[in-house]
Amino acid sequence: MDELGRLPGIGRRSAERLAFHLLKGDEPSAMRLARAIEDIKKTVRHCQHCFTLCDGDLCPICADPGRERQRLLIVEQPKDLIALEQTGMYKGLYHVLMGRLAPLDGVGPDSLTIDRLLERIDSPDRFVPPGGECVAISEVILGLNPTLEGDGTALHLGEELKGRSVTISRLARGLPTGWQLEYANKAVLGDAIEGRQRVE
Repeated sequence: MDELGRLPGIGRRSAERLAFHLLKGDEPSAMRLARAIEDIKKTVRHCQHCFTLCDGDLCPICADPGRERQRLLIVEQPKDLIALEQTGMYKGLYHVLMGRLAPLDGVGPDSLTIDRLLERIDSPDRFVPPGGECVAISEVILGLNPTLEGDGTALHLGEELKGRSVTISRLARGLPTGWQLEYANKAVLGDAIEGRQRVE
């Protein structure tokens, strides 16, 4: 119970329920869970190109020569990549920063994977998957969280990318489908007004 209670989001009561569930369950189920936890620490590592989590040198996305290799979507964490990939709407490549700039917490540009990002843009020939061809990145999409730190990171990346022959865009912000205006906060409404689109 003590060890389960150390997991994020697991309080004392939840840890107790989980421990008793494992005790009551059959041994093969408990051992599968134990092996899965062991595998996480022994086989999961960062992709050599995009820094998401994988169990080989390259993740399936970077290894896929069929992806749109001229487009690169930058996200903060691997979980952001997973969320975007589940939409099935984006067919390009990703780059995971492994965080965002947070000077008050001691997170500066050197703490993130910005150097590798710039290397991917400047030297695309070093990031060709097996069986693929060298394609220069022409668009960088900033898919950072709409927070103060995320916006600060986006500004920093914009400065770093100036002078390089890439188009810089960002994910749209504003009102999600199905929402009502009365429930939206000022920041969401401000983004919706700023990002309004012309009706044809």
